Amino acid sequence: MENLVEELLRRLGEDPGRPGLLDTPARVAASLQFLTKGYHEKVEDLVNGAIFDAANDEMVVVKDIEMYSMCEHHLLPFFGRAHVGYIPNKQIIGLSKIPRIVDIFARRLQIQERLTDDIARCLMQVLSPLGVMVVVEARHLCTMMRGVEKQNSAMVTSACVGAFRKSGTREEFLALIRR
Repeated sequence: MENLVEELLRRLGEDPGRPGLLDTPARVAASLQFLTKGYHEKVEDLVNGAIFDAANDEMVVVKDIEMYSMCEHHLLPFFGRAHVGYIPNKQIIGLSKIPRIVDIFARRLQIQERLTDDIARCLMQVLSPLGVMVVVEARHLCTMMRGVEKQNSAMVTSACVGAFRKSGTREEFLALIRR
């Protein structure tokens, strides 16, 4: 990967041998490996048995989960917050696992619409809850730095599965994440 970055610098008109750029290929390679580490992580390893029996059948919401991803179209970052809710079906998942699931899917080349769906589908598969809802709000550098150059625009996506397809359940979730 370092050779590719060095070639990229040359094609941009830079001198990869100048002092400020000497270590750039290695830094970029390490950065990209970190930013896309979700490709090398498995949900099963992350969950690691942290699913517990519970009589609770009321909505569980984890909101304002910071997330950072990379746009697959421009290789520029997008970042924001994910809000995740589920209705248990005799099982709950350890609290820290939900933000980690968000990270597994965010740390891949993504589009926000698929990221939102990936999180919801994963929780449905892992927990078999009565329903899952995910809302992702993000700002995209590909629309802020280039293209339309709109600094204050944000994208909001949602995925509703199972019980969250009912308007009352969906409205309860949306009210909880607005607070």
